[in-house]
Amino acid sequence: MSNSQSSPSFENISNLGGLSKELLNRLPEDSDIWHNLKQAIAASSGFKRWQLERSGDGKFNGLNLDTLVRSYLRETLETLAY
Repeated sequence: MSNSQSSPSFENISNLGGLSKELLNRLPEDSDIWHNLKQAIAASSGFKRWQLERSGDGKFNGLNLDTLVRSYLRETLETLAY
């Protein structure tokens, strides 16, 4: 299944481990790589702790795993950028 939306850009990050923003934006959202990576991230202790820390505010209630993982990665990258 193809999705016409592009991957979110990472405005504050100019280079992620040698990957350009352009390359990241070209990766298909429904690729096997993203699916496997998303599952691995969701199983990580860091992601589980992040979810627990945010479970009280209701901001992320009802969101799908894709959205949660993207939010987790965005916050983590923003934190690392500072």
